[in-house]
Amino acid sequence: QVQLQESGPGLVKPSQTLSLTCTVSGGSIITDINYWWTWIRQPPGKGLEWIGAISTSGSAYYGPSLKSRTSISRDTSKNQFTLQLSSVTPEDTAVYYCARVGVGNLYDYWGQGTQVTVSS
Repeated sequence: QVQLQESGPGLVKPSQTLSLTCTVSGGSIITDINYWWTWIRQPPGKGLEWIGAISTSGSAYYGPSLKSRTSISRDTSKNQFTLQLSSVTPEDTAVYYCARVGVGNLYDYWGQGTQVTVSS
């Protein structure tokens, strides 16, 4: 059973960098072939927005709307991957999820989500 757990601050000030970590257990971010490890968010009252993903080889890809402010990296020794979103505004307030996605765009495991509020 793969488990993902998001962690990070729940409150970030405008213009700062949001940093979240997803810790994976029961699976491997480097050996689970054909899977990607992703970040997704859901702003209040809106739908899910795909932020980006990192592959088992360490290649990162980003959604177009946030690409200029997003960086996804990983710590293989801790089986974790991290999201950094710079220059945040209140519009970045959302529940942030990490998830595993496989062949056929199947999202099979999700973290429980973490609320991040951007406010001064």
